[in-house]
Amino acid sequence: MISFRLDVADLAATSFAYSPLQETVLSLRMWTGHAWRFPALRETFAALRPAFENLDHELLTSLVARRRYWVPDFLTPRPSTSAPDIRREFTELRATDPALVRAGLEQTFLPLGEPVPARLADALDDPARLLADIADALEEYWATCLRPAWWPRAKVVLDADIGHRARVLAEGGANALFTGISGRLSWADNMLSIERNGPWPSPQTEIPIDGRRLLLTPSCFADGVSTMLSSRALPHIIYGARGLATLAERPAPPAPRPLERLLGAPRARLLTMLAEPASTTELAQRLDVTPAAVSQHLSVLYAAHLLERTRHGRHVRYRHSPLGAALCEPHLGHGFDRNLSG
Repeated sequence: MISFRLDVADLAATSFAYSPLQETVLSLRMWTGHAWRFPALRETFAALRPAFENLDHELLTSLVARRRYWVPDFLTPRPSTSAPDIRREFTELRATDPALVRAGLEQTFLPLGEPVPARLADALDDPARLLADIADALEEYWATCLRPAWWPRAKVVLDADIGHRARVLAEGGANALFTGISGRLSWADNMLSIERNGPWPSPQTEIPIDGRRLLLTPSCFADGVSTMLSSRALPHIIYGARGLATLAERPAPPAPRPLERLLGAPRARLLTMLAEPASTTELAQRLDVTPAAVSQHLSVLYAAHLLERTRHGRHVRYRHSPLGAALCEPHLGHGFDRNLSG
């Protein structure tokens, strides 16, 4: 078990961020026998396989430990801002001290009884060159496979997750926040503990935050909760983001026909989708339209008292009002249809 000691000031300073570099590195799990853990992502990544196989996929897949799908800490540094630009992240990755490369690779593979993969071990006599090659391969993978279509959709999920966690913290406090992230997280007596359930490289560890700010980072490629392998790293917890099902290739739910006649097809479809809260950007992504088009329809529905909206930080989220929910009820819609016909 690893525990973080947070005093009141540390708890108040705990914050969230996501990292496109982190997601790029952790997505390599989809190519190393662990895709079954993320069923909502398998179809999308299966479609990316031809492009991935045209890259240096041998180097990329060698970065993931097979037994526990660990990756080296130096490839997933704690984000320096809440939503960093990946160009800056790649610049910072290339500036990593080459002396950390060997230690990072050995710490990733050896505790699990795996040798450092030959592709990496054979290059350790020149760690600076190996680091540059890894950064080049990751940057090409990002630009070819992830940036064009996948990242805009993933970013919506990560933003929505952070918005949800902020609401949980505001409504239920720290204990509700941490236990809601994972059943392996517990909060008591100013200690946040992660239960470890496998072969780990260190015994039970207590890490004081001491003003270094604990950062919580959602990921599309984490099926639990984890922290950095080195207890000397800046305090950083990575956890599985909620809402991955929205990344599966599936159409938005159809609206009842009577509702379409009343509101028009676009607004009826939007209203039907908003049984669960969503932002303008999320809705636009799911419908493959511009946020401006969605915003126009949402304004009309809100003015008609069919939607409620709440602001959470930078994001405004909409959902059914009681009246809007009633209009979406199938039995009510069919009755309404019959009345129109009569």
